[in-house]
Amino acid sequence: MPRVTPPPSESADGGAGSGGPGGAGSGAPTLDEVARLAGVSRATASRAINGGNRVSASAQAAVDAAVTTLGYTPNPAARSLVTRRTDSVALVVPEPDERVFSDPFFIHTLRSVNRVLAPKDLQLVLLLAQPGEEERRMLRYLRRRHIDGAIVVSHHRSDRLPDHLAALGMPCVFVGRPWTSADKVAYVDTDNLGGGRAATELLVEQGCARIANIAGPDDMAAGRDRLDGWRAAMQAAGLADDLVEPGDFTEAGGAAATEALLERCPELDGIVAASDLMAAGALQVLARMGRRVPQDVRVVGYDDLGLAETAALTTVRNPIGEMAEQATRMLLEQIDDERVPRALRVIFPPALVRRGTA
Repeated sequence: MPRVTPPPSESADGGAGSGGPGGAGSGAPTLDEVARLAGVSRATASRAINGGNRVSASAQAAVDAAVTTLGYTPNPAARSLVTRRTDSVALVVPEPDERVFSDPFFIHTLRSVNRVLAPKDLQLVLLLAQPGEEERRMLRYLRRRHIDGAIVVSHHRSDRLPDHLAALGMPCVFVGRPWTSADKVAYVDTDNLGGGRAATELLVEQGCARIANIAGPDDMAAGRDRLDGWRAAMQAAGLADDLVEPGDFTEAGGAAATEALLERCPELDGIVAASDLMAAGALQVLARMGRRVPQDVRVVGYDDLGLAETAALTTVRNPIGEMAEQATRMLLEQIDDERVPRALRVIFPPALVRRGTA
């Protein structure tokens, strides 16, 4: 195989810098000048600048001082050839744009991920993709390694992102239990089944007998688990578990489901919704139909991401901020050390938050 020698201005072990005094021609200091000032070899200076592997503490300190004195800045493209890093992380959201920018779940996730990345000077790349060509384009982007790793949220059974990322061997962490390849990828989740059960048990304790469920999407693990928790509590209480209407985690979906439930069972006296947005839709319909909350119908949501407090909504807290931060830290550990296990999982406990609707 031929040996490729990069040009002096942009060498593969650190390259020419920019800014500051020194450097032939351009006035920018070079890696050779950093090495001379630090009193180390060019290779040692390059390793010190690009991560410090196999560099003594004294040599690292000398190189750091030389970089500061000269105002040396490594060429990003050349540095990436050495480190094989892009210094960027993707937040992958297989959802339509309008939902991502209107649902507080995604806003909290985005802020929490960036809160961990920003101090480390890492760039966050947002990848939105619906099934079809958008998803194929996103997978091509990931295969070309334009990012160092990926955090995936709100994934669906059909997108098979866990399988794709596991096959690529790319560092990745899922927020929420993946449908497939759960034994091959890392994920952070909350006990959605326990949360759905706790929400239902609260209404049972308060004497509700016809408790309906506005379920999340059946192709998402969180939607299925919260529904299963509701069913478990209903069956344990000896109550019928036939009042279920599917929703889509949106306010409009919650309103439509509530209208259908009231038509099927006008005497219903409790509603457990799989998200606060759907619970908000339910409250609107109940108010329009003259049903008092909580006197006539008690309502419990799920998430507690700001909307619930404004609406005095009893809900189950989904610790999305802590989960997203944990997922980001786990991803960075994978990126920094290939020996870190790729199938770790962390489960956060849910918490019932009692307010005025129940």
